[in-house]
Amino acid sequence: MIKGEIILSISTDVASIQIMAEVYKKNSTQSVFEKTVNSLVQEVPYIDWVGIYLITEDQNLQLVESSDDADDLGWEYNGELKFPITNSMEQQIGLIVVRSKQAIAFDVTDVTTLETIAEAIGQICYSN
Repeated sequence: MIKGEIILSISTDVASIQIMAEVYKKNSTQSVFEKTVNSLVQEVPYIDWVGIYLITEDQNLQLVESSDDADDLGWEYNGELKFPITNSMEQQIGLIVVRSKQAIAFDVTDVTTLETIAEAIGQICYSN
């Protein structure tokens, strides 16, 4: 269904534009995190939860921002994508996790757009 695919791609693109605008304003990292999780959940109808994790000094992942702190969908999600956040030295410093209750929700456009967002967050917010 081409019409449906176009609509889904547009919603991901709208969210990414909002996020990238926040990144390039060079606002606080927390502001970028908040814009990322909120834009993805509000603009993309099949994204039900987003979380941003950072790697701590003891190499554990710590949730620093999520679209719903009380409910990460636990066992309810059927689709999940994970994207590494890397700094300018290409070291992984975090992870963006996107979940959907739909089994087949994500397409190639989602993957490339979310990879771009993760890269921009790492390169601009954590440039060395």
